[in-house]
Amino acid sequence: MNTPPHDAIPPSGGLPDPSGPVGTARLRPPLRRVSGRAIGVWTLRLIFGALFTLTLFLLLAWGASSAPWGWIPGWASHHAWVLPVAYSVYAVAKIAIVPSWRYRVHRWEVTEDVIYTREGWISRAWQLVPVNRLQTVDHTQGWLERMFGVATLKVQTASFAGSSTIEGLDADEARGLSERLAVRAGTLRDDAT
Repeated sequence: MNTPPHDAIPPSGGLPDPSGPVGTARLRPPLRRVSGRAIGVWTLRLIFGALFTLTLFLLLAWGASSAPWGWIPGWASHHAWVLPVAYSVYAVAKIAIVPSWRYRVHRWEVTEDVIYTREGWISRAWQLVPVNRLQTVDHTQGWLERMFGVATLKVQTASFAGSSTIEGLDADEARGLSERLAVRAGTLRDDAT
């Protein structure tokens, strides 16, 4: 992962002059946003996860407050419902904020040579994946993504750190992009040999 600022690539023919100023390459945000329909997918995923967790907390609270277990302290059984209520407040806030924030931050761009992504809603991660290093290009679409007409593009290189995922692309755009990347990667590998 590259996080700005990072060292500039030295000009061909040698290392940069140590007596002069060392330039830095500035990472700009990638130009493209994912599909706006991705917000619906991310929102529903958060809702499903929150409902599952809330159900577990409710079962735990019910067991702690009504079961005759002697190993649970009295204060815990009397205040067992505080945990599900606190989690509910947290989950509602997260569901209201995270998907739209994530949409504003997540960006991607594919050039002739590089797949460039930025993600993260609190801490940010920039990733540059050279197209000539691609080994596989996967286009996936789960049932929830199919409902919203979006897809996920996964590109993998020989190293795990070089792999990248772009979630929330328009389904047709993801399909076309995966085909173009596979052809481009094959062309670049053939040119290198």
